[in-house]
Order: sequence, then C-alpha cells, then structure tokens
Amino acid sequence: MPHDHPEDAAGYLHGSCLCGAVQYEVKDEFVYSQYCHCADCRRATGSAFKPFAGIAIEKVRITAGADHISRYGGGRAYDVHCRVCGSLLYSVVRDGACAHVTLGTLQDPPSIRPSAHIFVADKAPWHEITDDLPQYEGHVTG
Repeated sequence: MPHDHPEDAAGYLHGSCLCGAVQYEVKDEFVYSQYCHCADCRRATGSAFKPFAGIAIEKVRITAGADHISRYGGGRAYDVHCRVCGSLLYSVVRDGACAHVTLGTLQDPPSIRPSAHIFVADKAPWHEITDDLPQYEGHVTG
C-alpha cells in the first residue's frame, strides 16, 4: 500500500496483530491514553482492562493485510480485528472520528502513557488497581 507521508516516515509508530497478517502505522500524536475496565473491553481483549491511546482516525493507516480485517460492531463505532488471529488492533469511536489504538499491538513505544483508569465501576472483581492514577466510574474525555 503506498504511503501518503514523507519517505522518512518520521513520527510514525508501527503495529501489527499477533500473527502479522495485518500491519498498521499511526502517527505518534496521541491525544490521550487510558486503561479501560469496561466489560466490553475486557471481553474484547481477554484481559482485566484495555490500555489504549486516542487519535484522529485519519492518522491510522493499515499498511498490510487490509483483506484480513474484520469489523465488529456497526455504523460509525466498531472494533477492528485481524480475522486470522483475532487480535483487536483498534476501536473506531466518537462517530467515526477517532481511533482507540490498543497499546499492546504497537511494535514501537509511543511517547504517551496512560493517565487514568476509566469504567472502574465495571472492573473485574479479581483485579486490583495498584497504581496512583486517577480512577473514574465511567468515561472521561481525554
């Protein structure tokens, strides 16, 4: 897939699914980052929470394996998975305007770090939050 950015690709992070069938790049210009403890994110990741970073959707680009993408959800809010291995790569949110990139799929370290825990009212009862980050019962805007 051709790149629509400078050849040096400075400022881009690379990510992929577990099996490598789907690869993407994203500008290292995330606006916010959080740990989401909602039941949907726990089920989608199979983990106690989903660490993610939010960015404008146009700053995320699938670079390989677009034919292996599976969408779960509908309309202008959905999750993007690899249909080969099932990895959750990112969620499209805010009426299609933003992506919540799952930090665990990045191969390069982002400059941002999660700053809060959200939906802690829904967190797994077997998980204990042990850091000092702010905790919110529901959603907060980044």
